[in-house]
Amino acid sequence: MSLSQAFSEKSFDDLPGWDEDDHLAAFAAFRRSAFHVLTKPYRSGGLGVDFNAFTEVYAAARTVSPTDRREARAFFERHFIPAHIGAESGGAGLVTGFYEPVVDASPVRTERFTVPLLSRPADLVDIDDTNRPHGMDPYLAFGRATPNGPVEYFDRGEIERGALAGKGLAGKGLEIAWLADKVDAFFIHVQGSARLTMTDGRLCRVTYAAKSGQRFTGPGKILSETGEIPLEAVTMQSVRAWFKAHPDRIDEILWRNRSYIFFRETSVSEAAVDDPELGPIAAAKVPLTPGRSVAVDRLLHTFGTPFYIDGPSLTAFDNKPFRRLMIAQDTGSAITGPARGDLFAGTGHAAGEIAGVVRNPADFYALIPRRLVPGAGR
Repeated sequence: MSLSQAFSEKSFDDLPGWDEDDHLAAFAAFRRSAFHVLTKPYRSGGLGVDFNAFTEVYAAARTVSPTDRREARAFFERHFIPAHIGAESGGAGLVTGFYEPVVDASPVRTERFTVPLLSRPADLVDIDDTNRPHGMDPYLAFGRATPNGPVEYFDRGEIERGALAGKGLAGKGLEIAWLADKVDAFFIHVQGSARLTMTDGRLCRVTYAAKSGQRFTGPGKILSETGEIPLEAVTMQSVRAWFKAHPDRIDEILWRNRSYIFFRETSVSEAAVDDPELGPIAAAKVPLTPGRSVAVDRLLHTFGTPFYIDGPSLTAFDNKPFRRLMIAQDTGSAITGPARGDLFAGTGHAAGEIAGVVRNPADFYALIPRRLVPGAGR
């Protein structure tokens, strides 16, 4: 596997603000992936960063424990070479933000709590080239099992109008929890996880399990295209405000996003991680680290790859230009392209206030294992 021409080799001196970053925080996130791959390797991305090239780096990360930023920085400089990643448009890349909401929920339906979060239905099946029926949209990675073979799964509108109940799936224990607000539930779908403060006193977590499979269409895009919110003013906060002012049009807008997410319930301390600041276990199968984990295009990039992201106009995280070493540990259906990232901001309302306003141009630098770069040495 050879490296894509999307990569342009640089030096660490070329990375704006590299010397000032907290490399120790990034190393802690990287080390979690280093231990996970002992159980299951990551799949190599299509741009040529072969997972096997990380073998020695991960082994080193498991055996060292830097005590300060200087030592952590030396680790990354010793094992990697930075390479700029060009965006498909030829301009800068793009970063957005995501977070883990915290919402009240009930284990049973009540007069107040009427909106369910559902677990994966039994008739939802994975689709790939081995079982995809002729004529099915090649984008679809999930389908519905029928006696005549898989078909496209019910979409958001159909599910919320009762399609699962109509197929005999009601009462099968699909409802993990019930929420009081349909918009809260939708944004949990968008984020892919949440912490639930249950009315019975429990604190639990839901994380992504599967989806109906259709393409994601964000309400912000719909509202900007229909002239409801100017594109430059679209944020999670402005979209929520619009829904609050137009409760009669919530279904109209949300059902245009056909994608529907199913969840699984976990404990907040899953994987023996005794750190409440860490986020949910995501696609790379490690807990997300606030301000250090980034979701990338999984088809192009290899999980565990460090990315130095330079977004000088982004100041929402700490009131200064965003220049940080991040680790690729998640993905998302809206995260497509080589220079596209979704930054994990953390858990709760404050993290949501950060994540909801992030939509900034940024330069992406992948840290490539030295063994993949001809003449890089050791």
